[in-house]
Amino acid sequence: MEVTGEIKFTLLSQTDTEVTAEMPVQKGILNPFGIVHAGAMLWFADVAASVLVIGKTMPTEGMQGFPLAINLNANFTGNNKTGKFLAKSEFIKKGKTVSVVRTQVTDIDGKIIADVTTNHVLSS
Repeated sequence: MEVTGEIKFTLLSQTDTEVTAEMPVQKGILNPFGIVHAGAMLWFADVAASVLVIGKTMPTEGMQGFPLAINLNANFTGNNKTGKFLAKSEFIKKGKTVSVVRTQVTDIDGKIIADVTTNHVLSS
């Protein structure tokens, strides 16, 4: 069995305290049941959170200080077959070595799809 997919999303805004992003619901992220795969939602939330932690630094492969996720907790409360998902990431704790971020993923009507908390440690 071969499985393929494509995840894409757009960062809409980034400040020192918040990142927002948008992901279209498309065929490449749907599970066999026809709704968005939980892994795609988690990846979307994790990348938005990582962008918040890294700030204005442009990430590069192997860079020192990249915010590696060390813990992810996700509660999936909804799903969709069409439309767009929005992610909003905010700090719970912005630390020098460990940061905690909460990302809420909603549909375009504001219905909560996922509530994700991630812990990040800066790579050395």
